[in-house]
Amino acid sequence: MATLKKPVKKAPVKAKRPAAKPQKKERGNRYQFEGRNLQTESIVRGEVVARNEEEARQKLQRRQVKVLQIVKMKKAKNKKITSADIAVFTRQLCTMMKAGLPLMQAFDIVAKGHSNASMTNLLMSVRADVEQGTSMADAFSKHPKYFSKFYCNLVGAGEAGGVLDSLLDKLATYMEKTEAIKKKVKSALTYPIAILVVAVVLVIVMMMFVLPEFKKVYDSMGAKLPPLTEFMMGISNAFVAHGALIIIGLVGTVAGGIFIVKNSPALQKKLDALLLKLPIFGDIVMKATIARWSRTTATLFTAGVPLVEVLDSVAGASGNIIYEEATNEIRSKVNQGISLTSGMQAAQIFPNMVVQMAAIGEEAGALDDMLNKVAEFYEEEVDTAVETLSSLMEPIIMVVLGGIVGTILVAMYLPLFNLGQVVG
Repeated sequence: MATLKKPVKKAPVKAKRPAAKPQKKERGNRYQFEGRNLQTESIVRGEVVARNEEEARQKLQRRQVKVLQIVKMKKAKNKKITSADIAVFTRQLCTMMKAGLPLMQAFDIVAKGHSNASMTNLLMSVRADVEQGTSMADAFSKHPKYFSKFYCNLVGAGEAGGVLDSLLDKLATYMEKTEAIKKKVKSALTYPIAILVVAVVLVIVMMMFVLPEFKKVYDSMGAKLPPLTEFMMGISNAFVAHGALIIIGLVGTVAGGIFIVKNSPALQKKLDALLLKLPIFGDIVMKATIARWSRTTATLFTAGVPLVEVLDSVAGASGNIIYEEATNEIRSKVNQGISLTSGMQAAQIFPNMVVQMAAIGEEAGALDDMLNKVAEFYEEEVDTAVETLSSLMEPIIMVVLGGIVGTILVAMYLPLFNLGQVVG
């Protein structure tokens, strides 16, 4: 006999609960505390958010924590994230990983301890991606504005080879040396530009406020002005009548020029080429670019990245369009089977010493060591060149600035000498 199956009772369908509203971020001041857990009698440390210290103590009391010490933390300000911030983060992350801290904990410590709120948000975003299973290289690559292709390639090579802490150390060293060179080059270029700006401001002030007073005196005397004084008075009249427009025009011209150059690859290329040809500054820029190019190539090559991919990353990190285009040409030749040395020689922008060192490195299988030596050599050359330039620029700038101000002063007082001669 066929057995009858009992009808299966279906469980009643539960009504779906409405999705919980996202919790609003707790507002208030952050307090760092140290206290004793009343249940376990252990010392605990941490942070609590409250409107004031009294509220913070009440919150901790509800958590069964007796406060021993509590300090209000300074609010982090949103600032622009710089390459120096990324370099410091890389060094800190490397140090913590070498000390054996878990990756997520290291991210927490570095992010929450940063004084720049923008940097904290960036690192917490990267941390969230990594926590969800994304590789560090892919998590960093989501923020190309701050983490270059070179950075992501090196992190990816470290993850793949299980030597992330070692490669982060190399990456931090590379970034620290690159930042040092950038600062030296900027200091070499900033000093004369700053003096030039001061000279322009000084001339404008004299034209708008000092010369008009002298003009009133000379007009009351009915004195005939020398040609130089008439010329300066004419410029002064223009500044008095249209001073605001002239200043706006000067600022607008400089700002517009910078904007056009940034958004025009053709003009940027011409400017980079001109920069390399300048008598003193060009030599510093060329040496700094070669040092950066050599160290970037050596660092990636040490990490085991294929040479074609190395050159792809190096092109963007060179910092000069002339060297970027040359590196892309070298990359295409290497991709066709031509040696790196032959490609560098054909580019005709690398000094003979650099090409010879690269050739020795290729033949001996120690290209990274040779390029590191090239980078160290040119970094020392940049140091020496910047020191020499600083010592030369001071007297030159003082002579130029003294000449400009002196000419204006002579033009102002020359009629007085002429009046003395007439009276005599």
